[in-house]
Amino acid sequence: MAKDLNKVQMTGHLGADPEMRYTASGSAVTSFRVASGRTWKDKDGTKHDETEWFRVVAWNTLGEICNQYLTKGMRVYIEGRLQTRKWVGDDGQDRYTSEVIAQDMIILSSRRDGPPQADDDDADDAVFPEDTPPARPAAAAAPRTSKPLASPRYPATPSARSGHNQPTPFNDEDIPF
Repeated sequence: MAKDLNKVQMTGHLGADPEMRYTASGSAVTSFRVASGRTWKDKDGTKHDETEWFRVVAWNTLGEICNQYLTKGMRVYIEGRLQTRKWVGDDGQDRYTSEVIAQDMIILSSRRDGPPQADDDDADDAVFPEDTPPARPAAAAAPRTSKPLASPRYPATPSARSGHNQPTPFNDEDIPF
């Protein structure tokens, strides 16, 4: 028997900062809206722009990550599934909403593209989440030794096989997006 498929992939910009709350059982749930636009020309050559808004819901760890790192205006890739919920409104009428339940999120904005976190006029001094190095555990705070981390049979990098001790440093600017 064939499986069904319910998969949504989109890119777009956040319309507002995410909102996080917790369920009674302690699960984190974060919701935000993403605007995804498209442009096309009709047969007369007239250019048209259209924006579609999507409600996105992220649960548990992904929800906490979205709440921590996403801000209004950031460009993101969201992958998930479409879900429609039904409830009864205050007027007694049935209400429906469709939302994307996120299973994966990738920040597409670079540090240069993202909105500043500070409310000053100098955007060059703004602090982005990527600028803050992650906290290291106490055990990892000790200075590194010159002992290689990879085994001689399976070196971690090609440079380790060729006898070079220092691998080429990774730079965020090397990422094409």
